[in-house]
Amino acid sequence: MEYFTRIAVLNMETQNSSVTEFILAGLTDQPGLRIPLFFLFLGFYVVTVVGNLGLITLIGLSSQLHTPMYFFLFNLSLIDFCYSATITPKMLMSFVSKKNIILHAGCMTQLFFFCFFVISESFLLSAMAYDRYVAICNPLVYMVTMSPQVCLLLLLGVYVMGFTGAIAHTGSIISLTFCADNLVNHFMCDILPLLELSCNSTYVNELVVFIVVAFDIGVPIFTIFISYALILSSILHIHSTEGRSKAFSTCSSHIIVVSLFFGSGAFMYLKPPSILPLDQGKVSSLFYTIVVPMLNPLIYSLRNKDVKVSLKKTLDRRMFS
Repeated sequence: MEYFTRIAVLNMETQNSSVTEFILAGLTDQPGLRIPLFFLFLGFYVVTVVGNLGLITLIGLSSQLHTPMYFFLFNLSLIDFCYSATITPKMLMSFVSKKNIILHAGCMTQLFFFCFFVISESFLLSAMAYDRYVAICNPLVYMVTMSPQVCLLLLLGVYVMGFTGAIAHTGSIISLTFCADNLVNHFMCDILPLLELSCNSTYVNELVVFIVVAFDIGVPIFTIFISYALILSSILHIHSTEGRSKAFSTCSSHIIVVSLFFGSGAFMYLKPPSILPLDQGKVSSLFYTIVVPMLNPLIYSLRNKDVKVSLKKTLDRRMFS
């Protein structure tokens, strides 16, 4: 009887000591760097918001951009905008406040939307690779193959995968008990820093993270690799230099975005913790949380002739109307 009483008391103590809020450590603990970093990342955030909302607006207004490629690009910009809004404002607070506190429920909410948008983006990039494959390898049936119904189904699949992955990650973290330490060694509620704070054994949770991340990175990368292998084979059969150059130019922006996004994501999650400590890991995570959403609209607009032409026409129409 005494044994069961002790167990009950221990369980009550564990429940009572479970944290209700976390403190986000932020990017740096050096006071002299806080204000310069605040203005640096505030600038990044402004560019991200203006760039992505600008591209969304341009694609919506320009009828010549109402094609499958720009339908996916529209959604990529929407995801990047929401993705950045989920992470950056809270990170900026860590530079100007003594304690950047986030409630447990708020932390889990941020984690869910972070996972949802990052996983959705990975599958959206694979859908865009398939779109480029059809456009280059089967141009005569492109509009039939990439019909509005097919595009909507692909987009639905993208968001379903994002939702499923987010539920898996968030459910895994919610099942943990957090006891004494509530200092998250990161600028956001990310999976690995939260696992470090758990009182329970995290072996199963780490396994879930590895399997889900490997699937959410591996399947899109495999799809993109196969698509570009077929694209390269098709391009090599084009005899004219101009035709090859045009085919390569339609894929170059997407290849750059894919390399930045998947490279930084895989480097952060698909490695043993001993290889990359969390202090360095949170720096590497800046690439796919802050830098990539900022660069995507710049890469697609500066390297895309159709976007530049549509922007010029839209501005001319607004100025002379």
